[in-house]
Amino acid sequence: MTRRPVATSISSEGYAKGDSNGTLPIVSTTTGKVELKKKVTLLRGISIIIGTIIGAGIFISPKSILQNSGSVGMSLVIWTACGLLSLFGALSYAELGTCIKKSGGHYTYILEAFGPQAAFVRVWVELLAIRPAATAVISLAFGQHILEPLFMPCGIPELPIKIVTAIGITSVMYLNSMSVSWTARIQIFLTFCKLVAIGLIVIPGMIQLFKGETQNFHNAFGVNEVPVMGLPLAFYSGMYAYAGWFYLNFVTEEVENPEKTIPLAICISMGIVTVGYVLTNVAYYTVMSAEELLASEAVAVTFAEKLMGKFSVAVPIFVALSCFGSMNGGVFAVSRVFYVASREGHLPEILSMIHIRKHTPLPAVIVLYPVTILMLFMGDIYSLLNFLSFVRWLFIGLVVVGLIYLRYKRPEMPRPFKVPLFIPALFSFTCLFMVALSLYSDPINTGIGFAITVTGIPAYYLFIAWGKKPQIFQKFMNSMTRTLQIILEVVPAE
Repeated sequence: MTRRPVATSISSEGYAKGDSNGTLPIVSTTTGKVELKKKVTLLRGISIIIGTIIGAGIFISPKSILQNSGSVGMSLVIWTACGLLSLFGALSYAELGTCIKKSGGHYTYILEAFGPQAAFVRVWVELLAIRPAATAVISLAFGQHILEPLFMPCGIPELPIKIVTAIGITSVMYLNSMSVSWTARIQIFLTFCKLVAIGLIVIPGMIQLFKGETQNFHNAFGVNEVPVMGLPLAFYSGMYAYAGWFYLNFVTEEVENPEKTIPLAICISMGIVTVGYVLTNVAYYTVMSAEELLASEAVAVTFAEKLMGKFSVAVPIFVALSCFGSMNGGVFAVSRVFYVASREGHLPEILSMIHIRKHTPLPAVIVLYPVTILMLFMGDIYSLLNFLSFVRWLFIGLVVVGLIYLRYKRPEMPRPFKVPLFIPALFSFTCLFMVALSLYSDPINTGIGFAITVTGIPAYYLFIAWGKKPQIFQKFMNSMTRTLQIILEVVPAE
């Protein structure tokens, strides 16, 4: 995609001048630059990772791992193993984040290792389906749990859930559009709330354990038959529960001292999450048997009702705050992917522009809003996620394979942080194995997801590779860019 410069010249008075008749004020009159600032500190980095990993899953439905593993003991082993494997993936991304100091995460690393076509397909699927669906799903969990104390013990009608969900999505988009600093501060607060929620389960559970409530751990590995096909599915569920460790790499350019901050934030975050997840599951089993856990629709609520009585109403509130934190962290990070993809010419130019006063990538934040709201009210979101869940692990696996490839292709690349080769090798094998498993266990849904992904190939040749587009199309795009630039008060980053 050929870029046409819009509003890139800076006058001596500190105004950005473009092809339009108006002018837009910018912030910096000394450097003449509008750019994203480095505001992600170590604490904010930790809050981004923890805040996006811990969503609703650990509080609502850890039963998938128990169901597929066959025993209490094996489920705890899988929770621990998935935490360790996720740490391996996170360490691999830490190496990539310190040697390729660009925002964009998966997209940027695939672009560096495998070229523009594969990178475009990744961002194409992310923009059209994966991210809007994922945001809508976690937002629905927020809407349901924020209303639950008002409707208990009755069920909640669907329409109020969707209205509150839409309000939640709107507030997250507004927050991310207005201030990077406030987005990060609120994320720190919400991460604290998540850890409080974990503590409300772990501490009473440990007290029960020390009181001798260990009957549900007797014969913990006792099962007549190990479900061979179930174990990989349990691993798949576990890896999904830990997903989110890669979000800090989406905002690398905004991280202070990324050579130290990224690896340290990843190691601290993964340690906290893994210990928290395992202890939370241990706490569940001090109160519930395996059969009770499998029968529960919301495990954390059932746990609270058994131990906390009237105070159990606090649990859905904390779950809602946890979901809001995942929404906030996800939008903050993924908007930077679209920003970088636009800067590389793979998405419309307006998405790489920054608000002149707020210093936020406003267009890249709000581009998801209409599609997400549309999916919320019209689509079968959960089916769409089933179609496309394998795509995430396919491309994450490719990214880590790309790390190994870059070791040989570009050995001269500076690597301030370098992991042993067996770590990316084991992790990439695990990801690709899960992809192969999904093709075997659910060929229809996976096939539909694969077909959606493949649409990115003709789109690449139509929108990117085809350089001789009709003049009327180019004029239309330039006119739209200028109009949106004036309406949104954004200018190209320099």
